[in-house]
Amino acid sequence: MNRILNVLMGGAMAISLVACDTEAGQKQQAGTLLGAVGGALAGSAIGDGRGQMAAIAVGTLLGAGIGQEVGKSLDRADRTAMQQTMTRSLESSPSGQRTEWRNPDSGNYGAYTPQPAYKTASNQTCREFQQTITVGGRQESGYGTACRQPDGSWQIQN
Repeated sequence: MNRILNVLMGGAMAISLVACDTEAGQKQQAGTLLGAVGGALAGSAIGDGRGQMAAIAVGTLLGAGIGQEVGKSLDRADRTAMQQTMTRSLESSPSGQRTEWRNPDSGNYGAYTPQPAYKTASNQTCREFQQTITVGGRQESGYGTACRQPDGSWQIQN
C-alpha cells in the first residue's frame, strides 16, 4: 500500500514541480493529479481487501474532479513557491518543522514537513515528507519520499 501511495504522490509532485505556462489546461492537469492523490489517500483509509481497492478508485476519481477545479487557480508563481519551499524544507529544515509558502497574489498557500533523513542501501540520502496545499479554501494533503541526487537536487521517488 505504501508503494501505491508513493507512486501517486510522486506523480503529483512531479506535475507540481514542472515549470509550465499559466494556461488553464495545465493548471487543471496539476490540480487533477493532486486531487486524485488526495482522494486515493482518503480511500486507502477505508476498509480492506477489495473494498479498500474500490474505495481508493472512487476516492481517486472524486479527488481528481475536485482537484481539476482547484487546479484552475494554480499559477506559475504557486508552483515556483511550492518547488522552492520543498527544496528548502528537505535541505535544511529539522524533522517535523513545517516550512510554509504563500502567494499573496493568488491567495494560495501550502507547507512541507520533512521527517528524519536516512540512507538507502545505495548510500543515497532520502527524507519522507508531508505536503499540504490550500487553493480556493480547499486543502489537500499527501505524503512522499524525496532522495538527494548526485547533483545535489531532490527527486521525488515513485
